[in-house]
Amino acid sequence: KILLSRGHVVSAIVDPMVETAHKEISAAVLADADVVIDFSSPAAVLKNCTAYAQGSTPVVLGTTGWGDKYDQIKAMIEKAGIGFVWGSNFSIGAHMLFKLASYAASLANAVPDYDIMVHEMHHKLKKDSPSGTAITLAEKILANCDRKTKIVTQCLDRRIEPEELHVSSTRGGSIPGIHTMYMDSPADTIEITHNARSRGGFALGAVMAAEWIKGKKGFYSVEDFIKEILP
Repeated sequence: KILLSRGHVVSAIVDPMVETAHKEISAAVLADADVVIDFSSPAAVLKNCTAYAQGSTPVVLGTTGWGDKYDQIKAMIEKAGIGFVWGSNFSIGAHMLFKLASYAASLANAVPDYDIMVHEMHHKLKKDSPSGTAITLAEKILANCDRKTKIVTQCLDRRIEPEELHVSSTRGGSIPGIHTMYMDSPADTIEITHNARSRGGFALGAVMAAEWIKGKKGFYSVEDFIKEILP
């Protein structure tokens, strides 16, 4: 819907779970595509990216969990001479959250009374926990708050250490995604929350990234794209 609303044509849909869609990537599927938007699964990333490189088709990749293949895929994309932009979250609002959280963590850095933590909630069908967005949010906090040096994602049955940043998760219902950064002191609590009402924001960001990567060559992160949207 977002693609069509912005004047684009959907040349093909690839989804093995949808009866009317193509079941897998092929040269025929890529023949009419200016850009591929891929939000598949970690197990499919290497095979898919090999096809994109062979077809010289630029890519927006929103799949997470393929870090062990990062160097291999980067080398392949650069050799193919195509544009490639990847990230854990393409929502413009989520990237506003990251910027706000980075600044907030830098403020808390100067006031030790404020401890920091992260909690995220998603629908019951989400396969990973915590979300890639929650990990990115936590990394932004660590980069801006000296006393936090380690991300802890498991359920704790002990006292948390001062240098640990706890990232917790809840799964249930149909929640598109809620991410909250808490800064808590004995006197008060500050919360910064991104509450996705639908997947529309993620789709819009991915389509905008596809518009951005078309005509470019190189291996980019979503941060490179966002710098032009949110300077």
